[in-house]
Amino acid sequence: MHYRSISDMNDAIVRGLHRLPRDIDLVVGVPRSGVLAATLVSLAANIPMTDLDSFLEGRIYTSGVTKRRAALDRKVSEMRKVLVIDDSVAGGNAMRDARARIQAAGIQAEFTFAAVFGLEPQHQETDLVFEVVPHPRMFQWNFMHHKFLAQCCVDIDGVLCLDPTEAENDDGPAYEKFLSEARPLHVATHRIGWLVTSRLEKYRALTEAWLAKHEIKYDQLIMLDLPSKAERQRLGAHGSFKADFYRKSDAILFIESEHEQALRITELSGKPVLCVETHMVSFPNTLSLPALGQAARNLPARLRQIKSQEGRKSAAKTIARALLGARGYETLKSRVKRPA
Repeated sequence: MHYRSISDMNDAIVRGLHRLPRDIDLVVGVPRSGVLAATLVSLAANIPMTDLDSFLEGRIYTSGVTKRRAALDRKVSEMRKVLVIDDSVAGGNAMRDARARIQAAGIQAEFTFAAVFGLEPQHQETDLVFEVVPHPRMFQWNFMHHKFLAQCCVDIDGVLCLDPTEAENDDGPAYEKFLSEARPLHVATHRIGWLVTSRLEKYRALTEAWLAKHEIKYDQLIMLDLPSKAERQRLGAHGSFKADFYRKSDAILFIESEHEQALRITELSGKPVLCVETHMVSFPNTLSLPALGQAARNLPARLRQIKSQEGRKSAAKTIARALLGARGYETLKSRVKRPA
């Protein structure tokens, strides 16, 4: 699974800004995800922006007061060079529709059509693709609205709903109240293959009622068959329970709430895990090309998680050694240490 976070989108845009015409007057986002991309381009380049529907109606978003300049206050009729952008392109339907609507509106301008992520470096529907991301792929802004959910194991607490607080997690009346009233977090709009949770089997009825209330569709609900929270903690069965089921299943991805648990599940199952806490994917084979690419993208976020300077250095060295190989890493070290 090729995964991209909002941070990855921003990095791809910043890296690719030099490929855009220098004198873009306006950025137009293709609803809905393209508005996210348009916002990032607009903020990075300090260019006015709007969404496609507003553009066709002659409206541009107002700008704040921090980076004011005359160009931000122009009308649609004054915009000569317009960038129309979407988050991704695959079949090209959304971009073809955007082109057709603009052409039908008869707006006179020089248009550049772009997508942040594409299956190929160039698509018939776009003039520019910032980064190639092949199938199967999933994005932070659509991971719970994706057809691949039917092939995924998904955690409940911290993914579908907020985690219980310490006070709520009493394995008693407060916890039962939480299970009935848990606040939704990432509600899936596609059917999920397997819900795999460390919730105890004795809470199945309450869990099923909450899932039905929020119209979450799934094939199987897998729960931990232990008598109490204390026994679950004594056995430390959270990660091993999930990993064991995931390893034996046909699922292609596990979506887990907590970073350390995600790493544990990856290690024990030998399969990739997406962590919602960090929006990073961990891979079992750290030397595979997908794993190396993901590790490089994950590095800034991983370093922010590590509190000590030595820990950050160690993580950076590990990634560098994996990316460069032993010989390349040693060569780099010798060059860095070489006196001027």
